Amino acid sequence: MSLPALPALPVLQADCAGCFALCCVALPFAKSNDFAVNKPAGTPCANLREDFRCGIHTKLRDKGFQGCTVFDCFGAGQQVSQVTFGGRDWRTHTGTARQMFEVFPVMRQLHELLFYVAEALTLPDAAPVHADLRRALTETEEWTRADAQALAALDVGALRQRINTLLLKTSELVRAKVPGRKKNHRGADLMGARLSGANLRGANLRGAYLIAADLSRADLRTADLIGADFRDANLRGADLRNAVFLTQPQLNAAQGDPKTHIPPTLTRPSHWT
Repeated sequence: MSLPALPALPVLQADCAGCFALCCVALPFAKSNDFAVNKPAGTPCANLREDFRCGIHTKLRDKGFQGCTVFDCFGAGQQVSQVTFGGRDWRTHTGTARQMFEVFPVMRQLHELLFYVAEALTLPDAAPVHADLRRALTETEEWTRADAQALAALDVGALRQRINTLLLKTSELVRAKVPGRKKNHRGADLMGARLSGANLRGANLRGAYLIAADLSRADLRTADLIGADFRDANLRGADLRNAVFLTQPQLNAAQGDPKTHIPPTLTRPSHWT
C-alpha cells in the first residue's frame, strides 16, 4: 500500500524580491558586533529604501551589519508577503503592518520546522519515524497557508516541542549507525574551544555554543548540529558532509574556506576565503 503524496512545500529559502523587507522592519536588533545600531521591532531599518531593498546590501559587513548577512528567514518573508497578505505591502496598506510584523516570526518558525522535517524524511536510517514525520510535515505545511488571525493565535512553541521529539529520535537513529563512541556536547559551552582536527563524527552538538571555536579540520560528519551557534567559528578544512540538521544561516555565521566540505544542498558563503 503506497503512502499518500506529501504536500507541495513552500520555498524554504529567502526570496527577497518577493518580500516586503519584513526582516528589516519586523525584527529588533541591538547594537553589537552584529549590528551597528539599535532598532526596535516594527521600525524600518534606516538603510531600507522605498522599494523595499537595502541601500547598503553590498557593504553590510563593512558597515557593521554582519548580522544581516547571516540571517535567513527560510522563505517565510515571501510566504507572508505574497500568500498570507496576498501581495499587500505594509506601506501601501498601513492597516496590515502590525499584524504582518506579528505573523512573520511565527511563519519563520514554521518554515524552519518544515526544513528540518523535510530533511529528516530524506534520511533512510530514520525510517521508523517517517510516518510520524510525514504527519508533522502535512500539519505544519497547512499552517503556512492559514490566515493571519489564525497564525497570530497559533501556539507555535507547542508545535515545535512535538516536532522536536521526532527530530531527536531521528538524530538518535542516524547517529547510532556511526561506529564507536559518540561525544555528547548537547547545549555545551564551547565558546572559543580548541577543537582543531577533533573527531566529532556522530556527535550530539544540539544547541552547543561554538562561538569563535576552532573547528578547523574537524570531522563533523553525521553530527547533530541543530541549533548549534557557529558565529565566527573556524570551519576551515572541516568536514560537514552528512551533518544532521545543518542550516544555511549556520554556515553564513561561520568562517570557512575552499577545503571545507559542506552538504550539496547548502551554498558556500561568499565571504569564505
